[in-house]
Amino acid sequence: MALLALLLLGNTAFSVFLNEQAGEFTSALAAHDSERYWISIYKSVSLIAAASPFYVFYYFVRDKLVNYWRRWLTHNFLDTYFRNNAFYKLAFNTEIDNPDQRIAEDINTFTLKSIYYFLLAIETTLQLVAFSGVLWSISKTLVLFLVFYATIGTLVASMVFGRSLVALNFFQLKREADFRFSLVRVRENAESIAFYRGEAPESLNIKRRFADAFENYNRIINWQWFLNLFQYFYSSVTLILPGIILAPQVLSGEIEVGRVVQAAGAFAAIFAALTVIVNNFDSLSRFAAGVSRLDKFANSLENSALAHTHDSEVITTHEGERLVLENLSLQTPDYKRTLIVDLSMKVIPKEGVLIIGASGGGKSSLLRAIAGLWDAGNGTIIRPPLNEIFFLPQRPYMIIGTLRGQLQYPSNKKSTDEELLDVLEDVNLADLPERFGGLDIESDWGKILSLGEQQRVAFARVLIAKPRYVILDEATSALDSKNEDKLYQKLLDSGATLISVSHRLNILKFHKHVLNMIGDGCWQISLAKDMDAGAPKAN
Repeated sequence: MALLALLLLGNTAFSVFLNEQAGEFTSALAAHDSERYWISIYKSVSLIAAASPFYVFYYFVRDKLVNYWRRWLTHNFLDTYFRNNAFYKLAFNTEIDNPDQRIAEDINTFTLKSIYYFLLAIETTLQLVAFSGVLWSISKTLVLFLVFYATIGTLVASMVFGRSLVALNFFQLKREADFRFSLVRVRENAESIAFYRGEAPESLNIKRRFADAFENYNRIINWQWFLNLFQYFYSSVTLILPGIILAPQVLSGEIEVGRVVQAAGAFAAIFAALTVIVNNFDSLSRFAAGVSRLDKFANSLENSALAHTHDSEVITTHEGERLVLENLSLQTPDYKRTLIVDLSMKVIPKEGVLIIGASGGGKSSLLRAIAGLWDAGNGTIIRPPLNEIFFLPQRPYMIIGTLRGQLQYPSNKKSTDEELLDVLEDVNLADLPERFGGLDIESDWGKILSLGEQQRVAFARVLIAKPRYVILDEATSALDSKNEDKLYQKLLDSGATLISVSHRLNILKFHKHVLNMIGDGCWQISLAKDMDAGAPKAN
């Protein structure tokens, strides 16, 4: 920043000297003084040669600064985004849309425009200081008129166009992001949409979102028309004003013609400095809208990243040697529905628990609470450190990368090729490296593997990580009974304690206890061996 300020100071000085020489060689031409004219031309050429490196280096340093600032700010946002599952909690915040766009685009625009306007403010200040003395020495009337004219123009632009354009640009950013997001959703869910033959409703939905962006931008164009009309008339008038005001002094011989040229250059520089808001009002309104979105996102992100973001009761979580639930009552994140009431349970190591019950009864929600994703309610959860617990959802997350990285996700634990191949054989995927060209072939595995294969890859991750507790949420829903039994047995053989959510009672034999989520917050715990033909079954 200091270097940029120095370069700006040098550029301003060169502008003053070049403006002075422009007046000098114009006066020499009017006086038919050849020697004076060529001396001025030589000086001007020398100044241009000296100013060129300053000019080029200024933009080089400016762009470097913008790029480094963007990197710092993006990392800052990403650190907060992934702290305490803030990215997950934001999904329940209806006021924050498209966080991906705010991180990828709004930060980029903010850093670029912030540096631009900051340097513009320094440049205009230097121009005011440098050229005001020049113009004051030629005509005090011009200086006073400039100040009055620029003040009136700035007030008109701010009061007439300000609020409307900022609001419209704010909504334009949101609607453009919604339009783009709807296209991304189609790409991510292409197969499901094709199976449903949902092309027509998807097309209508995307066109509706585009229509919102189109109509809002039309309103921006309408306001921009009036702003452009005002800006053009406002700026064009100044082209003739210096000549009109100084004409009597030139005609009377009081000042040289070159002084008019010099005054016009100084007048233009000062006018540009004083009317910087008017001349940049359209881009300033877009910048203000972007800053507003980014600021709102930053505040919501910071609140989401805090351990507790509300004044209501929250579940207390402590680390311990085993998983214990004490008087746990669980609610949805918006506190509008109670899922579990006063649940107390101890999970003895290697004595697994099968959680059954009707859909919507709170089974998966209990797993979210254990993972620390949901904390609405009261009671206490004691659990081992999260790095000793592995969660397997029904649809595993597949990274875009190598098969090696896929198997070692999320810890990226270093395993030998032999270990990885053995694990793949354990989960009945021994042919996977051969099918796709080895362990280090990169691909979009979520698209090329079936759901059953993805679930087996998820089990392979567990066998590599060797956690103490494995929590499974319908993690074998796409597998046949033979594969399901084999994978559960492999987990038991690894010494893990299993906590499973399932609608299938055929995995009952891998658990010692059953937690039945009856509904309306009620629950029942029983021994797995007591589950017979007359006992409650999962729906």
